[in-house]
Amino acid sequence: MPRKSKDVVAALMRKGFHSKQGDHLFLNYFTLAGKKTSIRTKVSNGEHEIDRRLMALMARQCKLSNADFHSFVDCHIDQTRYEEMAYMPLVATMKGGTYACS
Repeated sequence: MPRKSKDVVAALMRKGFHSKQGDHLFLNYFTLAGKKTSIRTKVSNGEHEIDRRLMALMARQCKLSNADFHSFVDCHIDQTRYEEMAYMPLVATMKGGTYACS
């Protein structure tokens, strides 16, 4: 189901993403500690709705599954939990361990 782009952007900005206008609206994630990360996504200017395919691309760019990205946008996942979800697999991999999402 398509989502209104302004609703998706507003939800991301409430969860630590900062926007920068260019040929697209670029959204970069800043941690709770205020540090800029490599997590980013973008929305086309003038785009009124974001279809399933673009939502899937944005989910991957935000290091989330499609279902988790929808939950994140719908405010079922807060910023603290998002940081755990986005960074725990990376930390576990760097330490040589495994990580299973619950």
